[in-house]
Amino acid sequence: MKARPAPAVRLAWLLAVPSLMLVGTFVLLPYLNIVMMSLRTPSTTAPYGPGFTLDNVIRVLTDPLYRSVLINTLRVGAIATFACLILGFPIAYHLARVHPRWRTLLYAAVLLPLFTGVVIRSFGWIIILAKNGLINQALAFVGIPPLALMYNEIGVTIGLVHVFLPMMVLPILSSIEAIDPRLGEAARTLGASRLQVFMRIDLPLAMPGIQAGSILVFVLACSSFVIPTLIGAGGVTTTPILVMQQLVNSFLWPFGAALGLSLAVAMFAAAGFFVVLTRRTIARVK
Repeated sequence: MKARPAPAVRLAWLLAVPSLMLVGTFVLLPYLNIVMMSLRTPSTTAPYGPGFTLDNVIRVLTDPLYRSVLINTLRVGAIATFACLILGFPIAYHLARVHPRWRTLLYAAVLLPLFTGVVIRSFGWIIILAKNGLINQALAFVGIPPLALMYNEIGVTIGLVHVFLPMMVLPILSSIEAIDPRLGEAARTLGASRLQVFMRIDLPLAMPGIQAGSILVFVLACSSFVIPTLIGAGGVTTTPILVMQQLVNSFLWPFGAALGLSLAVAMFAAAGFFVVLTRRTIARVK
């Protein structure tokens, strides 16, 4: 006879029911809808026609154009993620170690960009990066030819880093703040240098925050639509742009769903690969 669950286990499951309902309603059901939509036949008078087909999925997987755009989307997302990590880790490390008198001010400076919409920030970067923008005007003043900072991956990456940098800083900051400072003090007492303390204590213990921040920024950067559309302006084509074109311009919802599903699967696979790479480091820390 199967043993009945303990009251504590039943209570834990009851407390988890609201979260499970939210995840099912806002995550699982939308993805299930995308999968079902990608298998429907196209129609010009309705979102989809009668019956099911694999043509949309096969077209996404076999057409070199869509494969190249997907790879380019993942590459731009990875570059933006790496740039956010290089910039975000020192910021988070400094915030965790700075005097409490300045921490609130610096913390607010990190969060301040989140209070401005992505569209407004994108137009701000257009003013700065355009051919006659502030940067090229300053370069022309000193006799340097203008740089191509718009309509390419350089401008899009700058915009992505500016928008999603706080998403990298916050998880890393949380991990660094959880590090017991006495560990570093003990290592220094035993003769370790500052670099050794950082490489053998601080960096491994901050790896969970690095992992969380990198995955979050990577997913947001790959799925970004506004920044590549405004700053790239046709010079950079990503899968979200193609999805929007299929949904709005061509009214091919099943094929647009297949494109979106391919991006979701690719991002999930890339994030899983990154988790596998960093799992050993996190396991060693634990």
